[in-house]
Amino acid sequence: MAKDGEKSDWKEFLWNPRTREFLGRTASSWGLIFLFYLIFYTCLAGMFALTMYVMLQTLDEHRPTWQDRLSTPGLVIRPRADDTFEIVYTKEDTESWDLYAQTLDKFLQPYNDSLQAQKNHECAPDKYFIQEDSGEVKNNPKRSCQFNRTVLQSCSGIDDRYYGYREGQPCIIIKLNRVIGLLPGKDNQAPYVTCAAKKYKVGKDQWKDDADKIGELIYFPPNGTINPMYFPYYGKKAQVNYSQPLVAVKFLNITHNEDVNIECKINAENIPVGGERDKFAGRVSFKLRINSKN
Repeated sequence: MAKDGEKSDWKEFLWNPRTREFLGRTASSWGLIFLFYLIFYTCLAGMFALTMYVMLQTLDEHRPTWQDRLSTPGLVIRPRADDTFEIVYTKEDTESWDLYAQTLDKFLQPYNDSLQAQKNHECAPDKYFIQEDSGEVKNNPKRSCQFNRTVLQSCSGIDDRYYGYREGQPCIIIKLNRVIGLLPGKDNQAPYVTCAAKKYKVGKDQWKDDADKIGELIYFPPNGTINPMYFPYYGKKAQVNYSQPLVAVKFLNITHNEDVNIECKINAENIPVGGERDKFAGRVSFKLRINSKN
């Protein structure tokens, strides 16, 4: 009998036909509760939307208000067949280096002279390309300077579509990462890239480098110079067609059948290299090995 009474109580709690209550409340009571929460959450959503709207009014669509990136630009190399910074191939084996040549071809296509002439501006060299806004009137989109593929000469892939890999004189292309507002150097002095043998640890307190293996290098543009006209960079939205300047380094007589550890870095008076926050800032290291059957 007790079980029948408990069952009856539960049924009455769920729906009481006498008082017409559902879960202990009448329809008007449930309606008031629903109305309260509807108004409550509508107000919360309205406050959130208003807060977001006010915050967005303080932001510049073309330039971030705050930048958490390092002020020192990083360097990257091409080609990169995978996530490692190693370029290893056999000179006589076309398949071992053909992927590197294809990667460079694809990477350099946007730098074709014809495309650069269509999209970008022929700037005056040896000085920053400053494009100021006129008060509240934004000077957008901003123009970008041409970086023509032919500047890379024998590393452009035009005269030598194998980029020197077939002859054991490979080209490595170095790209400077974008940093908004960066003016490298002082008084329009051009930054430049240099590559040398990297020191590596071989014992507890012993260091070694491959200076005797790296051989002669040649840079394109000459001396690895990056012209100041490519700076400053104004951001992806403000400068849609911006072409990052490149430096190519060609290894003319590197030692074959041995690993050669190389480090390239950007040189400018106001660009520190390898700071406490990022020891790789402003430089890039990679291993180059050219195997030869001869």
